[in-house]
Amino acid sequence: MDLRGGVRHAPSALLLLLVGACFLTLPWSLGQYASGAGSVWEAPSLGHLFGTDQQGRSLFWRCMLGGAISLSIGVMATAVCIVIGVGVGCIAGLAGGRVDGFLMRVVDVLYGLPYILLVVLIHMATLGVAVRVIPEGLAASLGVSVVGLANVLSLLLALSLVSWLTLARVIRGQVLALRAMPFVEAAYAVGAGRGRILVRHLLPNLSGPILVYATLTIPTVILQESFLSFLGIGIQQLPTWGNLAADGLPSLHALGTGEPMRWWLIFWPCLLLAATLMGLNLLGDQLQHRIDPRSQMRSAP
Repeated sequence: MDLRGGVRHAPSALLLLLVGACFLTLPWSLGQYASGAGSVWEAPSLGHLFGTDQQGRSLFWRCMLGGAISLSIGVMATAVCIVIGVGVGCIAGLAGGRVDGFLMRVVDVLYGLPYILLVVLIHMATLGVAVRVIPEGLAASLGVSVVGLANVLSLLLALSLVSWLTLARVIRGQVLALRAMPFVEAAYAVGAGRGRILVRHLLPNLSGPILVYATLTIPTVILQESFLSFLGIGIQQLPTWGNLAADGLPSLHALGTGEPMRWWLIFWPCLLLAATLMGLNLLGDQLQHRIDPRSQMRSAP
C-alpha cells in the first residue's frame, strides 16, 4: 500500500468532504439556520451534532450555511481577481512602454494603501447602492433580507477589487518572459496580432500560475471575510464562519469565572475554517509542485 499517495491526497479528500457537506446541505441549512428547534446552549449530542446557541438554533446547520457563504465569497472574489489581474498583467506585459509604466504605478499606489481600510471603505460605499439595486423578490426567493444579501454582495465586491494586485504583477512578469520565447517571436514573424498571440500562445502557458494563484487566493479571501465578520464589519444577518466564531467568543470569558464554558460555540466554526484553509493551501502547494518543473527537480532523488 502506498502510504505516501494516501497522505498526498488527504488534503484534497478533506477539502472535497467539507465543500460537499456545506453545499449539498444547502436546501436544509437555508430553511433551518434561523429556527430555534432545541434548548438554549445545548451541548453537542445525537440530536444536535454541534450543539445549540443562545437562541436554541442548531449550530450544525448554521455552520453548514456559513461554510457555503464563506466558500462562495472566496471562489467568486477569486474569479473576479483573476479576470482583473490577468487582464491588467497581460496588457502591461504586451503593450510595454508607457502603458506598462502607468499600470504598474497604479498597482504600486494601491499596494501602498492600507488593505483592510480600503476593503472597509469600498464595502461601506457600495452597501447603500446594493440595497437600492437588489430586487426584494430575489432576496425573498433566497430566504434572506435585502440588507443581508446586499451586505454579502458589497463585501464580495470590496474583496475582489483589492485582491488582484499580486496576480497582475505575476502575470506581467510571465508575459514579459514569454514574449522572448521563440514560439512567440515566430508568431509575430508570421503576422499574428497581439490578440491572437494572447489567446493561442500566452494564456495556455499562463494557466498553471493562474490555477496555483487561485487555490492560494481562495483561502486568503475566506480568512479576510472571516476576520471582518469577526470584527463586526463584514456579513452580519447571515451566518459565516467568521461571525459564528465572534458569537462564540463570549464563551471564552467563562474561563476562571466558575461559569459553564460553552466551548462548542467557538470550537466548531474555528475548526471548519482552519481545516478548509489548510486543505486549500496544501492543494495549492501540490499544484505548484506538479506545474513547476523546478520543484519536481528539487524533490527528485
